[in-house]
Amino acid sequence: MSEQNRVLSIQSHVVHGYCGNKSAVFPLQLLNFDVDAINSVQLSNHTGYEHIKGQILSETDLADLFNGLTANKLHLTYSHLLTGYVGNDKFLREISRIIKELRASNPNLIYVCDPVMGDAGKMYVPESLLPIYRDEIIPLADLATPNQFEVELLTGKKILNEKDAWNGMQWFHDQGVKLVALSSTEFSGTSTLIAFLSFKKPDGTFEKYKLSIPKKAIHLTGTGDLFAALLLAHTTRMPNDLGRALELTIASVQSVIDETINSMTKEMQTGQVKVTAQQRELKIIQSKKHIESPIVKLRANKVD
Repeated sequence: MSEQNRVLSIQSHVVHGYCGNKSAVFPLQLLNFDVDAINSVQLSNHTGYEHIKGQILSETDLADLFNGLTANKLHLTYSHLLTGYVGNDKFLREISRIIKELRASNPNLIYVCDPVMGDAGKMYVPESLLPIYRDEIIPLADLATPNQFEVELLTGKKILNEKDAWNGMQWFHDQGVKLVALSSTEFSGTSTLIAFLSFKKPDGTFEKYKLSIPKKAIHLTGTGDLFAALLLAHTTRMPNDLGRALELTIASVQSVIDETINSMTKEMQTGQVKVTAQQRELKIIQSKKHIESPIVKLRANKVD
């Protein structure tokens, strides 16, 4: 891995807890990536809490920050751009402009797009962002990390089985995305989740992997942001062993999830007592060793 790896990360920020940049920056730094963060929103806490206060960065503010970087030629230092939650059309279109400007200066820039739009059948951004992601942002991405619902939104097709998942990922390849990863998919009647990774090689052939994950009973916020950041890191560190990169990414994410759930009482873990939003916050600091040196227990299977 080059010593020059520096990520510009544009996504949400919470004062308390872990999602968006709070889930991404520290893990990337642990894996020897310098990270410059721009916060698309700054909120007191994530939206799972009863009360939320904060500010939204405008597209003008974003342009101003980026212009400051370019004025000092700091934009030339970025090897990666990572984007996550964005809440409005104009801000997302400003990101498109920034991608193109970064690429003009560095054709080797790797753009990692986590098209954060919703989960579990529910959108939590304006519907107007969908066509912008589909038609303007995704075609610029090198690596995309949508969840199952986001693939369905972008392709207009439901994912009901493995074949549907691979077909959905092919849609991303058809838009020009080289590497596509689904952190987890859930099919009706199954007790496990499946992560998928597909890489389109320069010669037009594909390298594909899938990895089965035991399903957890407790839903946590910020795991998708963590997955995107870790996959960026591990695919950069081992571009010729993508199956291993997926294994390491999942190993760390699952360790963080386990650390978080194990911090709860038995009554919370079994559903006898309601788990509060604060108790669901990811234990990322406590999982430092699992991020730096993940222990792989779940193996990726290569798919022909």
